[in-house]
Amino acid sequence: MEQELMRIGVSLPENLLTKFDGIIEQRGYSSRSEGIRDAIRSYITHYEWMSDVKGRRVATITLIYDHTKRGLTSSLTEIQHEHSALIKTSIHIHLDHDNCLEVVILDGEGQEVKTIAEKLMALKGVKYVKLNTAQPTESH
Repeated sequence: MEQELMRIGVSLPENLLTKFDGIIEQRGYSSRSEGIRDAIRSYITHYEWMSDVKGRRVATITLIYDHTKRGLTSSLTEIQHEHSALIKTSIHIHLDHDNCLEVVILDGEGQEVKTIAEKLMALKGVKYVKLNTAQPTESH
């Protein structure tokens, strides 16, 4: 049985749409809709994977953000201080005048690691967040 398609409207900055259109062309999609459906499926799969992060995990959270965004740096610092028991270290690199890359290395309960990543994702001015986790090997 075919699923009914629902029409939605999305507002995007021109530069984001231009990049997306380029990807659609390179990947051979027949339409923006096809590309958007694929992107949404990928997002849902990633969300479901993140929802299953349980037990002790070692992890990295990689983020790129605009440090000139008012209040962002202090919000990032506050979140990291709230969860300092899990954070082992972080690396901070200045990419250009406005943008920074930060990699946070964590060790602790998977659900709390996921919570930190989600808090960082929600901040305005954060352009990219990627959580990677692994179960630490058991010593014998």
